[in-house]
Amino acid sequence: MLQLPDSPPRMKTLVSVDESYKLCQELTAKYAKTFYLGTLLMSPAKRQSVWAIYAWCRRTDELVDGPASAITTPETLDLWEKQLESIFAGHPLDNYDVALVDTLQSFALEIQPFRDMIAGQRMDLYRSRYEKFEDLYLYCYRVAGTVGLMSTTIMGIDTSLYTAPWYQNKKPYLPIDEAIALGIANQLTNILRDVGEDARRGRIYIPLEDLAKFNYSEEELFQGILDDRWRSLMQFQIDRARQYYTKADQGISYLAPDARWPVWAASMLYGQILDVIERNDYEVFSQRAYVPQWQKLRTLPAAWMRSQVL
Repeated sequence: MLQLPDSPPRMKTLVSVDESYKLCQELTAKYAKTFYLGTLLMSPAKRQSVWAIYAWCRRTDELVDGPASAITTPETLDLWEKQLESIFAGHPLDNYDVALVDTLQSFALEIQPFRDMIAGQRMDLYRSRYEKFEDLYLYCYRVAGTVGLMSTTIMGIDTSLYTAPWYQNKKPYLPIDEAIALGIANQLTNILRDVGEDARRGRIYIPLEDLAKFNYSEEELFQGILDDRWRSLMQFQIDRARQYYTKADQGISYLAPDARWPVWAASMLYGQILDVIERNDYEVFSQRAYVPQWQKLRTLPAAWMRSQVL
């Protein structure tokens, strides 16, 4: 239940910082298995802070896509944004907030990406179609590109190169565009994986101009028609998502050394969902694409090698 910062004092005492991080960890492990595996490769401080961010993002998403989404209104999101402001003011209002408040004391996170994510949820309240990719891109930035911005602050950047005398007047490169690109790639992957689930909610996230390009209708999507037109349309979407993964990967070498392996792992593991969609013959109407655990574990050494040489 949302609670305004100026509400009367609570009778309930909030959990400790350690207990709050544990709650965030459990939430991440339950709902983001692939992402969670990548976080286990991080240092303890970075790992738990990323869990705190994920928990906030997940709970934000649940307001629109969760069990109680039917009663979510713009006013609900207004209250959630006020609770966000309270967190950034150092005043947690629920047990999950405690961890995020602690994270903010260790990392200089900005509030705007969090606000932008809430704006993305607002879009889901009144939009179920996107005419052009440019429109979808804005949505993807808000609900996922923002996560790249938040996470980059936690990951940190490599400043060792800039200690040389000839670099002293140069500022370290911040891979902001690449971080956003990874979030965009992940969200595009989610969209392709969840076509059937979204259709059952009356939503289509594939741009309508792309459907028209391949002479495939909204009605056929709702019916789950799988033919060569659909395969070509899906391959077009997959190729676009992979372009964003490629752009994102170009920024990993700028991150702090201890962050490169988990980010490579996250990028490679999530990108493999696209491979599974292809192997499933683009059947995303009733079949959910997932990467088996053995394949995830086999990917980790390859991700480590990339983190050392790329």
